[in-house]
Amino acid sequence: MTAALDQINLEKAMTLLRPKILVVDDEPDLEHLVRQRMRREIRSGKYSFVFAHNGVEALEVLSEEQDIDMVLSDINMPRMDGLTLLEQIPKVDPNIRSVIVSAYGDMKNIRTAMNRGAFDFITKPIDFEDMRVTIQRTLRHLELWREALESRDKLVALQNELSVANKMQQSILPTTFPKGPGFEIFGSMKPAREVGGDFFDVVPLDDGCIGLVVADVSDKGVPAALFMMSSRTLLKGAAIGHAEPGKVLGEVNELLQKENDAAMFVTVFYAAFDPASGELAYANGGHNAPLVVHADGSSTLLPPTGGVALGVVPDLTYEQNAVTLRPGDHVVFYTDGVTEAENDQGDQFGLERLCEVFAGGPPEDIRATNEAVLDAVDAFAGEAPQFDDVTCLTLRRNETDQ
Repeated sequence: MTAALDQINLEKAMTLLRPKILVVDDEPDLEHLVRQRMRREIRSGKYSFVFAHNGVEALEVLSEEQDIDMVLSDINMPRMDGLTLLEQIPKVDPNIRSVIVSAYGDMKNIRTAMNRGAFDFITKPIDFEDMRVTIQRTLRHLELWREALESRDKLVALQNELSVANKMQQSILPTTFPKGPGFEIFGSMKPAREVGGDFFDVVPLDDGCIGLVVADVSDKGVPAALFMMSSRTLLKGAAIGHAEPGKVLGEVNELLQKENDAAMFVTVFYAAFDPASGELAYANGGHNAPLVVHADGSSTLLPPTGGVALGVVPDLTYEQNAVTLRPGDHVVFYTDGVTEAENDQGDQFGLERLCEVFAGGPPEDIRATNEAVLDAVDAFAGEAPQFDDVTCLTLRRNETDQ
């Protein structure tokens, strides 16, 4: 019984996959002739045929059987001729391919048929070998057309997904920045053509301290945007709950990796700045080390602490370090979209060029300092397409009596 049902289901599936051709002709013997001459293709399941005797009947068949792939139609028929039928077929299904059957040498009707959407034509008396070739060519064209439509739909869906992800990404970025005695902050992100997973944040902490986060989530699209939002929320909560940056990253790593079936990860640099003392305590989870730019234009990277990306390996300990910033010092936090931006020759912007941006000393305005990085990357990359976001967050220490 089961074998019989499987056979029936298989036959149904083959029927659904078998191209169906509607033959429209008022000659009473043509149906018998087609079934006879095409019996091998019919028996093997290569094609199936249905028949109508004029354009009106053909439209009825097209309305009732919505899986017709191709129409093979004569021109001269009663009630509705083939040329009129050609005009009506796209209203039923614009993706059906039509082939017209015309008298040999009747170029006027053939030209009219092609103008009305016929894909090809064959001549009477019908050469069945030519008919086979024409059917194969027509159905192959239809197959390619359907693949193109499917690709277009996928592209539209992908573009929509990226648009949603971009909006999600932008929605979590700060648009206003704290400013007070002893410090100024500004951050910005320039998204690439595709949505990446960069984000930055500024978190008010106890005792007037400020938490600063810059991060880069693996992957792209909506999944990355969702993982980014989770990472940002967890970081903010952990930063408020812990004074030590190393413990902040450790807690976020534990929470992210517990339900991370997609094996995504996020690189994070997290720092806590005390405007009163100028101390910047920090921990690094596999991210680019920030650049400290001094008032004279010299610059150094923050000393490393080690640490790997968050979200994959449980029970990790993140070491932390601290430095004291001098008045006039800037700390430039950035993602690899800055240093790995490429020009037309495939050269990367790199850390050396980042340092050169401030060789004459950083601008007095904090926003100008931040934008100097993005402008330099833009000028270097030129027209070369970029595939990663360019993100920069800048902290400036001022004199505490300002």
